[in-house]
Amino acid sequence: MNSGVHHWRLPVPTGPEQQALYPVEDSMNCGGGNDPPADKPKPARKSLVSSILRGSGHDSDEHEELHVTYSKLMARGKYVHELQVHNVKPEAMDDYIALTKENYPRVANDSEFHVKLFGSWVTEIGDLDQAIHIWEYNHYPGYIQTQDLLKRDPQYQQFQKKLAPMLRSRENQMMLEFAFWTSSAPITTNGIYELRTYLLKPGKMLEWEHQWRAGLEARRKFVQPVGAWFSQLGHLNYVHHMWAYPDLQVRKEMREKAWEVEGWSQTVHKTVTLIDHMQSRIVTPLDFSPMK
Repeated sequence: MNSGVHHWRLPVPTGPEQQALYPVEDSMNCGGGNDPPADKPKPARKSLVSSILRGSGHDSDEHEELHVTYSKLMARGKYVHELQVHNVKPEAMDDYIALTKENYPRVANDSEFHVKLFGSWVTEIGDLDQAIHIWEYNHYPGYIQTQDLLKRDPQYQQFQKKLAPMLRSRENQMMLEFAFWTSSAPITTNGIYELRTYLLKPGKMLEWEHQWRAGLEARRKFVQPVGAWFSQLGHLNYVHHMWAYPDLQVRKEMREKAWEVEGWSQTVHKTVTLIDHMQSRIVTPLDFSPMK
């Protein structure tokens, strides 16, 4: 690919997929799927954000109300996503890919299981011999139903027995989508994906979201985001966001261009102090992944 390209974008879909990749209403409405009934007023986001970021003289009951509203302020509320990380024995990677290719599409494509496979990748730069899968559930009831069915599915239980000896370790997190960033519909880019992971300092999640949402428009000028989530179960205070690029050179050029747009440097300056640890992984999709 010509390294002089600065404005590569994901293919623009039409119809329902267009809203998934290029949200307008969702990106501005942080209530997402958590909108209250019509007879109840929506929470005043601005005043709540101000209270949490700057503190207030409210008593403990009111602080508890802010805590309860925390995820509703940030989350889209329509789905929960499971981030599944498998650290594979190097000598078993080929067998692992063949095994997951045989089993994961079956689960994802069977409506009985109430789950969709958002994407599957292996790490090219970062923690090597690692596979990453993101599953999408119809909120927690969908997750509960799916796990119950899989525990009673003989083929899936056999898959688990074959999988275990291939792994060094594994972990998962349950995540919610940020309201300002609707996850992409399945796409084919024939490129690479970058999964960036930030461990935030405790109590800094809402401030990070507030600052980073404002600066995202600078990045959107050059590349469309694939998804962004924050952890709810498992390791907490984690933020994950994913981008798609044609290759590493175009990634470099796009990131450099973003620094030339007003707002991005301010966003980085204001958010970097909120972060304890940062990680960037370049991952490539497996051939059965909906994200290719």
